[in-house]
Amino acid sequence: MISNLQPSSQEKVRIEQIRLLLNNLGSSVLPGILVVLLVAYALQHQADPLRLSGWCVLVIASKLIDIVDARRILARPILPAALPRLRRRLVLLHAIDGAAWGSLMWVGLNPASPPSWILAIAVLSGVAGNSMSILSPVLPVFIGFISLELGMIALKSLLSDALALNTLGLAAIMYLATLLMQARNSERAARGAIELRFENLELVDRLRQASAESRRAQQEAEQANLAKSKFLAAASHDLRQPIHAQGLFLEVLGKTALDARQQSLLANIQSATNASAEMLHSLLDYSRVDAGVITPQLQAFALQPLLNKMERELAPLANTKGLFYRSRDTAEVVMSDPSLIELILRNLISNAIRYTQHGGILVGCRRRGDQLWLEIWDSGIGIAAQQQQEIFDEFHQLGNPERDRKKGLGLGLAIVRGLTQLLQHPLRVASRPGRGSVFRLGLPRIATASPLPAAAAPAVGISQCLPKATVLLIEDDDIVRSSMVLLLQSWGCQCMAAESLDAALPWLNHKQPDLLISDYRLREQKNGSDAIHAIRQAVGRDIPALLLTGDTAPARLREASDSGLPLLHKPVAPAQLYDSLNQLLSQQPCAPQGSAQ
Repeated sequence: MISNLQPSSQEKVRIEQIRLLLNNLGSSVLPGILVVLLVAYALQHQADPLRLSGWCVLVIASKLIDIVDARRILARPILPAALPRLRRRLVLLHAIDGAAWGSLMWVGLNPASPPSWILAIAVLSGVAGNSMSILSPVLPVFIGFISLELGMIALKSLLSDALALNTLGLAAIMYLATLLMQARNSERAARGAIELRFENLELVDRLRQASAESRRAQQEAEQANLAKSKFLAAASHDLRQPIHAQGLFLEVLGKTALDARQQSLLANIQSATNASAEMLHSLLDYSRVDAGVITPQLQAFALQPLLNKMERELAPLANTKGLFYRSRDTAEVVMSDPSLIELILRNLISNAIRYTQHGGILVGCRRRGDQLWLEIWDSGIGIAAQQQQEIFDEFHQLGNPERDRKKGLGLGLAIVRGLTQLLQHPLRVASRPGRGSVFRLGLPRIATASPLPAAAAPAVGISQCLPKATVLLIEDDDIVRSSMVLLLQSWGCQCMAAESLDAALPWLNHKQPDLLISDYRLREQKNGSDAIHAIRQAVGRDIPALLLTGDTAPARLREASDSGLPLLHKPVAPAQLYDSLNQLLSQQPCAPQGSAQ
């Protein structure tokens, strides 16, 4: 099997030890040959010329054979199966090399010439010391070399009749033992360095694999997130269309003569429609944050009117559950975007009401220097410490495995986190399971006595009709188009309806519209902003116009927002639609009714 051919970690270390030894040999060849020639020159008058020449040839030949063999081995991969045979061959070759060097003591040196003996022993001792650094990575090879080299010196010295040479022989044996101990330490150091290098390489490889896996996981997560966004956008758009039409039909139905039972049924249907619309608006808010189309409009404003508005709208929801709702009055002024702070508060308070069964909700403020902490307390189910960050993830809900629609979609806190990050306002949560929670929103305080901007005027209620106007409607969904026509007619408008720009242009030959309403996403990859621009060019004036969209895809939201046209998101509440149309028609006088110019 292929796995059996892969070297083990110990085999890899042995292979690298042999490679280290073979690479070391290259640096010793030329110096070794020069030493041989110098010794031969120095001893030419102290030794037998023939024996001395033979010694020179033997040592140089041994050196050349070693280096040629080393290069041949290094030229190809060293396989684990070849290790025992290769080690035996290296031991043999270097034992021969050691014997060749040691034979210098037997080439006929004159015992009566101490300088020649001293020179020979000095040279051989230096060669022995140098060989340790070269051969010690593979200890058996060094042992084979040094044992024969110093062994021959010791043997020759001990066989001599001179006491000084006998002492020299004993010193050679002691030197041999010392070099063997040092070589063992050197071999361990080399082995440790090689093992450390392999560990580092393995660590780098693991890091590289982990990095690659992390990149793959990130890509998969991004693809999954993109697929999720596409699915949500498509599902949201397809759901918004019929719910939008349903709301408009119900508004028209409410204007007809109904008995008490029919009025009750209508109220229940409208309640269900509003609940569906609320969920879709949560998706829209999340998509707007995710798309980055929200630009904060910072201004100084008093908190109390906003707290009063939240209490008027949300206290009844708490009361229906038997909960109390308290809001402490404050005279504080803060710097932020009031509409975004309202959205944050609405989500936090709604969330508190949703997860509280007994007790109630308290909304108040605490001043801390230049920071004002807006706090929402509840006596609800509480949040475990390990989940206090997870609750801000989209679609994460506590205690709702059955996905009860009464508990929403799990997007409220994700929207809150996105908006607080956008506004750069700190948000903190503290909670104990079973004891309730408190969410704290940090807002910059404004210490000023200057008059604050006037509160926005309340929305205009739906009266019997709009100012008399002709409306050109472009909507490619048949049901939505029908519901819009019925509602506009009930408000006293003359309505020209078309499913596309091409179908709308012929209407201009009969009458110029006073107002344009277009769905943003039309058929054949066209959009409502382009259709409005084309109609304005055709009539030669900027007719007031309104875009409607059921899209929540981030790219579409950015495109629609960049158009500069007023934009409402389906499903649109009839009161909101009426208010927007009333404002547009009041911007300029209606054009004279009649034929197009």
